[in-house]
Amino acid sequence: MSRNIVIGVMGPGDSATEIDIKNAHELGKLIAQEGWILLTGGRNVGVMDAANKGAKEAEGLTIGILPSNHTRNVSDAVDIAILTDLGNARNNINVLSSNVIIACGIGLGTLSEIALALKNKKPVILLSEHQESQQLFKKLAPDLIFIATNTHTTIKQIHNLLKNAK
Repeated sequence: MSRNIVIGVMGPGDSATEIDIKNAHELGKLIAQEGWILLTGGRNVGVMDAANKGAKEAEGLTIGILPSNHTRNVSDAVDIAILTDLGNARNNINVLSSNVIIACGIGLGTLSEIALALKNKKPVILLSEHQESQQLFKKLAPDLIFIATNTHTTIKQIHNLLKNAK
């Protein structure tokens, strides 16, 4: 029996841009349509909330890894809320539990998740217009960083990464 594919979508919460939110919503929907499980930070803001809502619109399964020991700030679109009481340390759980990580936009928490993913040899797809972070991470881990220009190329890259991982 094979393990279900878990795709982690990481990105800014309160500082997410309109483009980040639009991309996250579309990613959530496309991930669910592929039959993959969506994993996010689980909160009801920014990229996390938008990706979960997109996945639920497509009847997908969503997991939220929450930094707290309560569900007050959980997205309504999270099916499985995992309470960690770990604060930002929960970022390591996010990346270790995902087959592929997508950084949808850039924030400080997202940067830490990208770094943790690379340290753990996990592939990361950057869906962001932030050139400096693309250049930095591509230089640090050229074999693990992939740049996407839109949500559909992101899904194609995930397919390639999953195929090559077998």
